[in-house]
Amino acid sequence: MTPDEIVRTFLDHYHRRDHRTAPESSLIPPPGDPVLFTTSGMHPLTPYLAGRPHPAGRRLANVQRCLRTTDLDEVGDATHLTVFDMLGSWSLGDYGIGTSVRWGHELLTEGFGVDPGRLHATVFGGDDQVGPDETAWATWTELGVPVEATGAENWWSNGPTGPCGPDSEIFVWTGEGPPTGTPSGDDRWVEVWNHVQMRYHRHDDGRLTPLPMSNIDTGMGLERLEMVLRGDRSVFTGDGLRPWVDAVRDRWPLDGPDLRIVVDHLRSAVVVLGDGVRPGNTGRGYVLRRLVRRALTVLWRDDPERGLTELPVDPYADTLRRFRQPAEAGRLRAVLADEERRFRGLLRRSRPLVDRLRARGPLAEPDYRWLHDTHGLPRDLVDGLLTAAS
Repeated sequence: MTPDEIVRTFLDHYHRRDHRTAPESSLIPPPGDPVLFTTSGMHPLTPYLAGRPHPAGRRLANVQRCLRTTDLDEVGDATHLTVFDMLGSWSLGDYGIGTSVRWGHELLTEGFGVDPGRLHATVFGGDDQVGPDETAWATWTELGVPVEATGAENWWSNGPTGPCGPDSEIFVWTGEGPPTGTPSGDDRWVEVWNHVQMRYHRHDDGRLTPLPMSNIDTGMGLERLEMVLRGDRSVFTGDGLRPWVDAVRDRWPLDGPDLRIVVDHLRSAVVVLGDGVRPGNTGRGYVLRRLVRRALTVLWRDDPERGLTELPVDPYADTLRRFRQPAEAGRLRAVLADEERRFRGLLRRSRPLVDRLRARGPLAEPDYRWLHDTHGLPRDLVDGLLTAAS
C-alpha cells in the first residue's frame, strides 16, 4: 500500500464507525501552549480530552503531522524520524478500550492484511496507584493475540503533568520465520499502534485524579506502518523518504546513519519551514537551525564543498504535498541555502576560537559551555566538524 492508500483505508475504517474527521493542526501550537511543537495527534485535542465538548462530536479520527525533539538523538537508526505523520482515532467519553482494541485488530488484519499470527500486544500490569488493565488483557486474549504485561512502558502521558493513562501497544513481527519471544525482549517485534485509556490527570506532586470522562486516544505512525506493510526493516525505504534518499545518494556517497540523519533532518526542516518557522537562535527557530546544521555537519565531515543547492527541488515539493502544506518549494529551498551560507560564515569565524582552546589541552565542560552560550556552537559541531578540520 502507498501512504495515500494507507490513510484512506484508516479514515474509511473509522468513518464507517461514525467518526468525524478532526481538523489537522499546524506543527505550531496556538498561543499560550507551552510546548514548541505539536508532538502527537492528541496534543491539539487536549482541551476536549479534559472534558470540553468537541464541535464534531465524540468520535474523531485524523492524520496529524508531528515533531518530536526528544527523538533527535535516536535519529540515524532505521525507524526513528523527527517529523512524521500520525494516524489517530479518539473516543471522547464514548466507547471503551475493549471496543477500540477490537476495531484496531479488525483494521490491521482485514483492512491492512496483517497476518493475525504476527501480532503481539502489551498492556499495563499495574503499579501502586492503578491496577492492571484486565479489560485490554481479556480482549486481546479473546481475539487470540498473545499479551505481555509491563509497567511504566504501558503508561502514556504527554509530559510530566496533564492527561495520562494505561495503554495497550500493538506489535508486528518483522523477523524471518515464525514469531518468537515477546516485545520486551526481541526488537524484531515492532510497535505500530498505541491505544491509550486517557482517564487521569497527573498533578505536579504526582497525584492522579480522574478526568471528567474516560477517553480513548490511539496513535499509529504512518511511515512505520508503511514499513511493516512493505515487509521492510527501515522507514527510509518508504515512499515519503525515498525521494530524499535518492537525491542525496545521487550526489554524495553517504550510507548508514549518516545518510539517514541527512535525509531525516532536511525533510523535517522543510516541514517546519512549511508551517512558517524560520531559522533563529531561540525556540522553534533554534530547533530548525539545529536540524539544518546537524545535516550540514554530517555532509561536510568528508567534503566541505558539498552544498544544499546541489539537491533538486523535487524532494521539497514532494514533502510539502505529503504533509498537506501549501508553501512554495523553491522559496523554502532558498531559505535553506541562506542558512547554509550563514553556517559557513560561523565556521570560518569559529575555527580560530576552537584552535586556541585546543592548544591549551583537551576541551573541558566550561569550554563547551562558553562556545555554546557565547558563540552558538553546539558540542557535536565542536567535536565533529571543527575539530576534524583544525
